[in-house]
Amino acid sequence: MRLPIFFAAATLGLTSAASAQTNYSQMIRDTGLTQTESALSALPDKTPSDMFALGGVRFLGAVEGALQALYATQINREMAEMSGLPFLRLPLPPNPDAVPFRPELIAETYEAALVDLQNSLDALDTITDSDAVAVTINTGDLWFDINANGTRDPGEGMLESAGAQLNQGLVGDVKGPTIRFDTADAAWLSAYAHLLSGVGETVLALDPTSAIARVTESTAAIKAISPGPKPLFFTQDDGMWIDVAAMFIHTIEGQPDATRSQAAHAHFLGMIADNRSFWTRVATETDNKLEWIPNPRQSSALPLEFPADIGARWRDVLAEAEAVLNGDLLIPHWRLGDGAGINLAMAMQNPPKIDFISIFQGEAILPFAQVGPRMSGQSLTAFSRMLGGDAALYMIVLN
Repeated sequence: MRLPIFFAAATLGLTSAASAQTNYSQMIRDTGLTQTESALSALPDKTPSDMFALGGVRFLGAVEGALQALYATQINREMAEMSGLPFLRLPLPPNPDAVPFRPELIAETYEAALVDLQNSLDALDTITDSDAVAVTINTGDLWFDINANGTRDPGEGMLESAGAQLNQGLVGDVKGPTIRFDTADAAWLSAYAHLLSGVGETVLALDPTSAIARVTESTAAIKAISPGPKPLFFTQDDGMWIDVAAMFIHTIEGQPDATRSQAAHAHFLGMIADNRSFWTRVATETDNKLEWIPNPRQSSALPLEFPADIGARWRDVLAEAEAVLNGDLLIPHWRLGDGAGINLAMAMQNPPKIDFISIFQGEAILPFAQVGPRMSGQSLTAFSRMLGGDAALYMIVLN
């Protein structure tokens, strides 16, 4: 999630064409996200560009809040990064004054992020196809108040924290590109807010707190019994990857919360709908000014080449994903032959108690097994072939 956070952060509106006297970039640079959000919320008669800026600030507020919560706690950074989850994977500076870790922290972090993300969606959803958004951003002005002291300290720049891994995927060093965002990009950011919300609801549906407490307590007890040298197999990480795997398995197995599973399903469908809106809007653009994701007649301000048919190929991927989420295409299972599979829509609306053995053997999938067409993955294969080894990077950018 390092890259998505950078790209979503970049959608923050800084200079609204409709309210040129308001310099959002300077506001964020000088006062931070929280005060900027308050100032934007208080603006009377907000323009579409103002709403875009407000949605972006609130999106970044979700990231900042998560970083502050994690920074303030003695969380194991290696284990957090190994989880691969949004927010948890972001790098943080050391905090000598951190409070002891609590298993409830992860759930609390996602619950708080969901509130900020919904507030972001509330602002972005006011922007329609006919609205004129013209917002320019210098990404170097963005920062997260990680230590919550109200000032920008070294390492708190957005590119220094959330964008730390950019140079692994993009060509050359990324030095804070300037982007001019428009109406299409509002749908792109909304899609990302839905994506992170869907992931957050999924995490909460599985209730990770008890699993984290179980593994944390047992590991501490084991170390208390035998604090000496470990067998060679564990010398590099002291069994850390096994602890992460145990947390994952204990979290997954059990009865998911149906309300949160349904909310996650709705967010994932919302992500696809907004992404489709983005491609519809961007296709009509005639300008070529510091574009984010361009149409074939434009060029991007990012150090990336966008093939002319990338939008069409990505829409094919979205169409198959949507069909799976709606149950129109089924997910293959090794016990089911051609013409049968698992209906994901049914499973997310009425999630079963999860047991890996029963799922693999087939008993647990019976309520959701149907006869019908199965997903092929051909659209994703064609997309990957077009972009070669850079497919994963483009998937992150395109959302």
